[in-house]
Amino acid sequence: MSTRPMLTQREAAAACGVSRTTIRRRREAGDLPNSVQDEARGWLIPVDDLLAAGLRLNAPAAPDKAAPAPQAGQDADADVDQEHDAGALRAELDRVRHEHALAVAEAEHGRQLAEAEAKHLRAELAARADHIADLQRTLKALMPAPDRPALQVPGQTQNNEPPPARTSPDTGTGTAAGERRRWWRRT
Repeated sequence: MSTRPMLTQREAAAACGVSRTTIRRRREAGDLPNSVQDEARGWLIPVDDLLAAGLRLNAPAAPDKAAPAPQAGQDADADVDQEHDAGALRAELDRVRHEHALAVAEAEHGRQLAEAEAKHLRAELAARADHIADLQRTLKALMPAPDRPALQVPGQTQNNEPPPARTSPDTGTGTAAGERRRWWRRT
């Protein structure tokens, strides 16, 4: 069992002078095999695993004390790691910005499509409302008023039978339904 402390990914990244992404990638690659996930603190990484993975612990000096002189070769490696991490962070930032811009553009396009569809549906509803109003006016015109009886169509009785033959006062002969009557007198 290790007597050294367990660090969170953030603490390990700060202690080693690398990004949290580097620590996460190394953990996911299996370079930090004794890492465990804690519900409260997240991933905990043993310091022994960090050292075994080739990472160096650089505890920062207090602000009022002078930093210890770097050992030969250590400064160049740290600068290269930091430049590499900074470049990786810039690339990641650019990628995230690009993805964000695409997401914003896609959301705007979706909003425009939704507004166009809503405008079309409002126009359809207005046209249908006008059509329904026209149908209601037509139906009202065809319906008898409540205070008067329905109109009788000449030539039809209530049960739609043809009327009986009538006798003409002019000739005294009967006219069948469908024959035309003269409205003038013969002389």
